[in-house]
Amino acid sequence: MIKKLINKLLGKPEGTATPLGKRVEITAEEHRIDPALLDERGVKVVKGLTDAGFEAYIVGGAVRDLLLGRRPKDFDVATNATPEQVKNQFRRAFIIGRRFRIVHVVYGRGREHEVIEVSTFRALLKEDDAEQVQGNEKTSKSALDGKSHVVDASGRVLRDNVWGPQIEDAARRDFTVNAMYYDPQRELVVDYHGGLADARKKVLRMIGDPETRYREDPVRILRAVRFAAKLGFTIEPKTRAPIVAMGPLLANVPLSRMFDEMIKLLQTGHALASIEELRKQGLARGVFPILDAVLDKDGALPDNVHGKFVRLALEDTDKRVAEGRSVAPSFMLACMLWGEVQQRWQRLIDGGEGAVPALQQAIDLVFDARVGDISGRGKLAADMREIWMMQPRFERRTGSGPHRLIEQPRYRAGFDFLALRAEAGEIDPALADWWEDFALGSEDDRRALLDQARETQRQTGPRSKPKAGGGRVHSVPRGSVAAGNVPAVPVAGESAAALPIDPEAMDGEGGAAHPAKKRRRRRKPKSAGAGEASSAAPASSADE
Repeated sequence: MIKKLINKLLGKPEGTATPLGKRVEITAEEHRIDPALLDERGVKVVKGLTDAGFEAYIVGGAVRDLLLGRRPKDFDVATNATPEQVKNQFRRAFIIGRRFRIVHVVYGRGREHEVIEVSTFRALLKEDDAEQVQGNEKTSKSALDGKSHVVDASGRVLRDNVWGPQIEDAARRDFTVNAMYYDPQRELVVDYHGGLADARKKVLRMIGDPETRYREDPVRILRAVRFAAKLGFTIEPKTRAPIVAMGPLLANVPLSRMFDEMIKLLQTGHALASIEELRKQGLARGVFPILDAVLDKDGALPDNVHGKFVRLALEDTDKRVAEGRSVAPSFMLACMLWGEVQQRWQRLIDGGEGAVPALQQAIDLVFDARVGDISGRGKLAADMREIWMMQPRFERRTGSGPHRLIEQPRYRAGFDFLALRAEAGEIDPALADWWEDFALGSEDDRRALLDQARETQRQTGPRSKPKAGGGRVHSVPRGSVAAGNVPAVPVAGESAAALPIDPEAMDGEGGAAHPAKKRRRRRKPKSAGAGEASSAAPASSADE
């Protein structure tokens, strides 16, 4: 290439070569992987490819977790078969991706389906071997057409679809603990870069020159943070050293990919540890706009009501993941951005806007400022909007409104959000208790609760100006009515919060025909007894 020739003429080095390593085969007696932790379908994909005459191994994070005695969340497979050859071996297989062409082999249907991701061994190429474009994935689409290995001006890889031998495929992976291969039929681990030793020492080490590897893919910076937090590993000093300097390269990564990485950081069971690791590495602020809305100038959760609210939400998310229960990004993000929604909402109300239009405008402004234009935003926004729009409706406990509200498909998600607000001290717990009694009570109980709420509201006098985020309620004994001292926020139509969303999107425990009939999953404040809070809703957050 011209660039390579010019560098030679000027006497510039061609870059730090990534070592190929040396193949080491580790038997079952040494690696001690428990076959019971294997995924039947992942093994089936390996067997199908080897029976067809190809090489195939379980690869990457799955091997790392198996060596650590963990059951992997995902089982990826690497092979010397091309994507087209892989696709031909399986009935339900689909080639996806442009940057990296891979195959998804699909088993099962609906929510119970499983995807085994199959990649072809890739060649280890230098930046000088790649074609360079000045733009990115979006601005240089025409320049990328038909090309197999392309980088941008900073060295970030935009295309990497040149096939090669396994030894080169291992060298182009990021960390040593993610560059091992496991043959489940022979029970053999193949290790080229000392990954087994690093896994046992709990060290996260980059293969090759860390600065060069971060330039190839800046998301490796976030992967280092995530794996350190998830696994409790120490980032090796040379791997850690360039992180802060390389941090600005993350601005070149597409928004959708950055959003996915943030979800992985916060919703795969180690959210609080990830935030702490981001702070330790100097990345807590300025990387994710959503975290910028939550964390203080030192990169920590603030010591106030909203900081406590977010901490409780993340603790419960971690707990649900640890217990194998489903979680949803919409609920978690609704918790994280609620403080900014309230601030903007109050400013609009103070400016003379009606309470409900002000809330709708505040939500739109927060989405534009903190989420941006990402794939799937419409569905995510609808789920979050409904949780937020439901909050003022909880303050109105008269007429037929409460009956209609508890029949909403998202009632339990909105109620769990309300319960977290109560636990954090944002509202009086009596309001959450009233709704629990109403949702779970008989018709006679409900009539009594409504009568008491109406009488108490009459006694509290004239209504005052609405306050964004909810108002005060009088504390009453458990099982009685909590009366609102702040007027109900007017809602433009009872159907305003009932957006057309998948009925199961906010609840990982089944049907939503009568969501209020199931006991809510909230943890009471210590003074009111113990319980459990919920993140509610299924979502897929695959981890490597």
